[in-house]
Amino acid sequence: MPILEAIHLSKEYATRQRPLSAIENVSFEVAEGEFLCIVGPSGCGKTTLLRLLAGLELPDQGQVCLHGQPVECPRHEIGFVFQKANLMPWRTVLDNVLLPLQIDHLPPAEAERRARHALQLVGLTEFAASYPRELSGGMEQRVAIARALAHEPEILLLDEPFGALDALTRERLNQELLRVWGISRKTVVMVTHDIREAVFLADRVLVLSQRPGRVAAIVPITLPRPRPLSIFYSEAFSALAYEVRQAIR
Repeated sequence: MPILEAIHLSKEYATRQRPLSAIENVSFEVAEGEFLCIVGPSGCGKTTLLRLLAGLELPDQGQVCLHGQPVECPRHEIGFVFQKANLMPWRTVLDNVLLPLQIDHLPPAEAERRARHALQLVGLTEFAASYPRELSGGMEQRVAIARALAHEPEILLLDEPFGALDALTRERLNQELLRVWGISRKTVVMVTHDIREAVFLADRVLVLSQRPGRVAAIVPITLPRPRPLSIFYSEAFSALAYEVRQAIR
């Protein structure tokens, strides 16, 4: 049984002129431990789909299932990383990671253990006492990932977490994300607008069509792991990136 299923999902929003259909009849499965990337044209419903998977919104039709059970609200088994880090500027890095655990009234010692372990995973142990103003944009996003990992979720959903970063920082964080994924073996579903990033990271790439978003293709990424940055320049990588690009209409 897959760990996560999207079953005939449709979602529309009310506008002043008429209802706007974001996604329509979207179905796919995610295997445990898989890294799935979602790409598609701007405005095709990628973020809407991710929010439905997280239980942050409910579909108008269809269902999301986790371990075969309906997802009808946010679940501790599902961590979410937004496009912006949204760190509290008056709290240290450690305290930002601790915040959701404190809200859940986790015992202080257990909360700190989880938070420090999450910071270790993303390579920020030495910045635990720093404040967000002292961090680079890439480091802030790593704190946001640590905050999501501290809940020890089974599934990590990421909504274009590196979209605002420069190309070199983005490449470095892609490697960092693969390292964290390799250690934690979480199931990851990530939205990105960057085809090359998707091919570099994913086991499969799900392509959405123009709005309303439908599944246009699911492309298996057959590149071996681990994946060094030099793989960007291989013929196999270029062929897969071209296949994904051709599926976007």
